[in-house]
Amino acid sequence: MSGQGRHGDTPCSEVLDKLYTYIDGELEENNCEQIRRHLDGCEPCLEEYGLDEAVKKLVAKHCGCDPVPLDLRDKVLGRLARARDEQAAREAAGPGTFA
Repeated sequence: MSGQGRHGDTPCSEVLDKLYTYIDGELEENNCEQIRRHLDGCEPCLEEYGLDEAVKKLVAKHCGCDPVPLDLRDKVLGRLARARDEQAAREAAGPGTFA
């Protein structure tokens, strides 16, 4: 998924950027409603949300008692962003080419 589509009033890239804040319940209510509307109509983002939520629950279940390094969230988010960028570059390059 490139994250560059647009469904409704909100671009996919904006939804994906706010996804962890939404999952954590740290997003303002008007932004939550905007994200919910987008997820209702955008299957690729909804799939991404389901995956992210499942990973977060799994980590919480198995690491809930261990102290979490302060920079872990930033590292994970950075790696996910790089993976999305790499996927977008591969999709932009087209089939049969290597980015």
